[in-house]
Amino acid sequence: MSRKDFGPKPFSYPQPVWIISTYDEQGNVDAMNAAWTGIGDFEQIFMCLSSGHKTVKNILLNKEFVVSMAQADRVAECDFVGIVSANTDKEKMKKSGFTFSKAKNVNAPYINELSVALECRLESYDKATGHLFAQIVNVSADESVLDEKGNVDYKKVRPITFDPFRNQYVELGDVAGDAFKVGAKLK
Repeated sequence: MSRKDFGPKPFSYPQPVWIISTYDEQGNVDAMNAAWTGIGDFEQIFMCLSSGHKTVKNILLNKEFVVSMAQADRVAECDFVGIVSANTDKEKMKKSGFTFSKAKNVNAPYINELSVALECRLESYDKATGHLFAQIVNVSADESVLDEKGNVDYKKVRPITFDPFRNQYVELGDVAGDAFKVGAKLK
């Protein structure tokens, strides 16, 4: 087998694309796109976010925010909130086309067009590294993306991931196997 070296880079699959939404000091909504994210524990998320983002300033101000899964049917809007800064464009969220409603359990907005959301409370933030840890207070999903058993159906959500090798968004595909079962045949 022949291998190509890329050096030390943040390249992995999949990288979930999360849209983080907050309120600023005047109660205006802001949101940003983040792909350097993951689960930190059973009720914890982890993100690597630089302190210059308006959304990060809002998180540090309010200590609460919402993280929504980016979706293929809203890929342009999700990309837009990542390439335009509210630090320089005060009309950013109006231009995004997203609409908002207040989250149930935290002082932050849901993005109505994104169907799965995690309501979060800040635990810690390290300005030097950008490492942010937050408690997951609640996960909610729009009923339109639930299956007949009441579980989230990823085919209805159509979540996207970030491909760092090509700088592309990729929609999740087919099921490869049942977790905790498919490997049992190798026992």
